[in-house]
Amino acid sequence: MAQKIAVGYKQLMAEAEAEVESVEVPDAMKMLGRPDVTIVDIRDVREVEREGRIPGSFHAPRGMLEFWADPESPYFRPVFGEDRTFVVHCAGGWRSLLATQVLQRMGLKPVINLKGGFSAWKEAGGPVEFIEKKEEKS
Repeated sequence: MAQKIAVGYKQLMAEAEAEVESVEVPDAMKMLGRPDVTIVDIRDVREVEREGRIPGSFHAPRGMLEFWADPESPYFRPVFGEDRTFVVHCAGGWRSLLATQVLQRMGLKPVINLKGGFSAWKEAGGPVEFIEKKEEKS
């Protein structure tokens, strides 16, 4: 018998949109470099290496986000314990919308989704920096 899901991604995203704050790229650009703001890039490391990143952003892969944000986790990253505004983005805004919802539900605040993600950032002429590709260990 074929699987039938009860809640699809469209419903999940609609629920997240109703619960979280999103910021448009021009307003996010004004936040860039502020000491009270951390831009969190949740894309896969290969996306970051290939496409670049928002200067000064903190890379937290989506698969580890909840573990890095929880102070009780052995994987906790101190940046998530700082008193800051967190602006979360992915490539197009879908993953970050859901991730923002999860972080908000975990109690992180304020946490904001970057509408349109990194693609919208680049399209609007936002600054991009490239990082060195990490060597894979064999």
